[in-house]
Parts: sequence; structure tokens; C-alpha cells
Amino acid sequence: MKLFSSREDRIRGVLAMVLLLAIVIGVYLWARRYAPFLFDPEELRAWIEQFGLFAPMVFVVIQALQVIVAPIPGQVVALIAGYLFGAALGTVYSVVGVLLGSAIAFSLSKRYGRPFVESVLHEDVIARFDGFVDSVGIPGLIAFVIIPGLPDDAVCFLSGLTKWRLRTFLLVISIGRLPAYVLTVYAGGQIADGQLLSGLLLVWVVVVLSVVGYYNQEAIRELVTRLEPKLPF
Repeated sequence: MKLFSSREDRIRGVLAMVLLLAIVIGVYLWARRYAPFLFDPEELRAWIEQFGLFAPMVFVVIQALQVIVAPIPGQVVALIAGYLFGAALGTVYSVVGVLLGSAIAFSLSKRYGRPFVESVLHEDVIARFDGFVDSVGIPGLIAFVIIPGLPDDAVCFLSGLTKWRLRTFLLVISIGRLPAYVLTVYAGGQIADGQLLSGLLLVWVVVVLSVVGYYNQEAIRELVTRLEPKLPF
């Protein structure tokens, strides 16, 4: 499978990566000048700890909301969680938030049905992935959500319209989303520990995978659909 299906997609993908890199560098330089305390992890963590349980609760809620409302990519919140709480706790808070948001999206769809889903998702996304989510099995859905850049939040809503049970769906989401979140949270922890180069390299890996996944949504969907019946489990 080609990384990009056309020359136009390749150009857009490269431009998206360059733009994102420029934004990251710009935010970094701005914070270095106007908010230097953000780059002292010990001082920042000490400040956060004064809020006790409220600090991790805020991140869990934000991570859950990004699934339901999707104002920002979940990996961005995971990166911040790793920076503030470290790799272990950051992963726990991120995964709990994602599972909470996924469960809410799934349950809302189950409760209010297709009219609700059509009101929150773009019709193009529904047209491309509705049948896929309804027909694919556990291995196929895990293979789909494990790739960054795909509309996994939309899958949460669409899955509520299928025969899937909530506990099975959450098992799939927890397995499928874990690798990207672990990688991103770890990158945040590396940056907090002063390992800027290795942390940014991991972030760049996630960004590249996300861009490639985004511009190959249909090809990945077709590949999963074709290969899943051949799996031995």
C-alpha cells in the first residue's frame, strides 16, 4: 500500500507535517520566553500537586471530552499528561479518559440512535465507515483503531448503532488505542525529564503515522476488510 494515494495527498501530507512542526516550534519559543516555568517539570508538578485529586480528574475529563466533542487530538492531551504526571500515571489517566469518552459516545448512540449520530458526524464519515463498523469483527476493529490519524472517535459513535456490546467495544478500544497513547505519553515524560531530542522524535513518529493514516483512510479500511476473514482468530 502506498503511503499516499495521489500526488496531491502527498503534497498535502507534507505540508500538514511542516505546518504542525512550525506550530510546535512557535509555541515552544513563545513559552520559553513568556512562560519559562512550564519547562521546570519539578516546579510545575509541585504546583499541580496542590490541587490533589482535581488535577488528574481534570485531565481525565478533558481526554473524555476530546472523544465526544473532538476539539483537539487525544494525543495532544496524552503528551501533556506524560509531561505532567510521568509515563505510568500519564498513561493511566489518558486511557481512563479515552475509555470514559468512548463509553459515553457509544452509549449516546445506543440510546438516541441514528438521528443523533447523523447530527454529530459528517455525512461523509458516516457513508465511508458505517458499513465497515457494522460488519467488521474484533481483530479488524482493533487493527483499524490502532493506527493514528483514522476517525477512531467517529467509530465510537458508529459502533453504538451496531450489535456490539459496550464491554466488548471498550476492550477493543483499550487494546487498539493503547500503543499510540503509550508512545505519546512516554514522549511527554521524556521531554519533562530533559530528553528533548528523543521526546520530539517520538512525537514526530506519531505525527507522521497520523498524517499517513489520515490520507489513507479508505485504503486502510479496504485492507482491513479484505484481510480480516483470513485471520486465524
